[in-house]
Amino acid sequence: MKIKYKIWIEKDGKVVFGKGRDDILKAIDKHRSLNAAAKKLEMSYRAAWGRLKASEQRMGMKLVETSTREKSMQLTPQARGIIDRFEKLEKDVEKLLRETEQEFQKLIR
Repeated sequence: MKIKYKIWIEKDGKVVFGKGRDDILKAIDKHRSLNAAAKKLEMSYRAAWGRLKASEQRMGMKLVETSTREKSMQLTPQARGIIDRFEKLEKDVEKLLRETEQEFQKLIR
């Protein structure tokens, strides 16, 4: 038996952050480029750019900064904080669900 779930954060009924955006930001952090991040995630540049810009607009903050001199992209401190907190939330929920699964397994044999 397995309890399934997905977590995302919404504001005014629109997605602000979730696993997909977490993946995009981590790929940008690793590859220093939205184009390279999109390729790594097997998504179009346009889709990755759209999600990134939508999240920035809905949160009212920049998540990435670009360096024209280095032609690279990096995460803002706010983006790093959001990633860290989102991943902690996922771990906390996974722990709760594992415990709950064990309780259900005792009840349902």
